[in-house]
Amino acid sequence: MSTNGLEVFDKTLHTTNTWLKEIMEVLGPDRHVAWHALGAVLRAVRDRIPLELSAHLSAELPLLVRGLFYDQWRPAMAPERYRSLDEFLQHVDSNLRSTRPVDPEDATRAVFTVLTRHLPEGQLEKVRHALPEDVRAIWPERASLGDRTRVELEIDRNRLAREA
Repeated sequence: MSTNGLEVFDKTLHTTNTWLKEIMEVLGPDRHVAWHALGAVLRAVRDRIPLELSAHLSAELPLLVRGLFYDQWRPAMAPERYRSLDEFLQHVDSNLRSTRPVDPEDATRAVFTVLTRHLPEGQLEKVRHALPEDVRAIWPERASLGDRTRVELEIDRNRLAREA
């Protein structure tokens, strides 16, 4: 029996909550921050990749997350040309301003990890290859996700290196 009247709503709520919990494991126990991080990173990816690839990626997202993906989208605009990780992270950061301070690289790594865990590898490979090389470098391969703490340790190491 459906809690919300339609099974599709129950499924998208369950899946979205799973994704948010995984993001919160990295960014802290704030659902609002996790939701905004998910949207900020998805929109930065969406705005960088070709239109057709955006449509294919969105088709793989849970229904609720798909709405977040398309929020503020202007399909007539040509894809952005972020040429570096720094430019990509600036775009993510500009979409995180309505939350408590969050490191945009940590947010990006957390969302990339969730996408790698839950979306088809073939689709993600196409998306990865449409991004600059240094952005691809922080997007984990599925094989590297066997140990969840490895991603968290890498984020901690990167944070310490930036602070040094």
